[in-house]
Amino acid sequence: MGRKDELGLVHIYTGNGKGKTTAALGLAVRMLGSGGKVFIIQFMKAPKVYGEQKKIAECGAVIESYGLPKFVHGKPEKEDIEAAKRALERAKEIVSSGEWDLVILDEICVALGFGMIEAEEVKKLIENRARNTELVLTGRYCPEELFELADYVTEMREIKHPYQRGIMARRGVEF
Repeated sequence: MGRKDELGLVHIYTGNGKGKTTAALGLAVRMLGSGGKVFIIQFMKAPKVYGEQKKIAECGAVIESYGLPKFVHGKPEKEDIEAAKRALERAKEIVSSGEWDLVILDEICVALGFGMIEAEEVKKLIENRARNTELVLTGRYCPEELFELADYVTEMREIKHPYQRGIMARRGVEF
């Protein structure tokens, strides 16, 4: 791996297009392949459901998923909010520890968009990250107020998607 003092930037992958988690996982593979340590916290994704969960762990990343085994549509339920808050508390601990070269907070922006966690708390998390920890936030609905704290902001823009033709999420591609 490169020099630890070269790390410490913040990435945001947001927008309605496909590929936010995929981009973050690609970065995780790159970091692991360079000898780095990777921790992934998934907001709103249940454990043992998504194809990346098992394989990325086999590659050496630590992954923890805090979602419930159902999708949140409209107003989140109390249990959804509690799960997101647990994920945020764990994220604060991991991001500030200095033990990890790369930390990915997958779908944290969706939790923000649904009002399950507060933008101010995420701002504090970013500001209190360990100096040499690269941090990635993914998900639709990222509030623009977080953009100023980021070094990379990438918006995935949907131009065309099979969902528009009635093709639902497919294992190995969307989950």
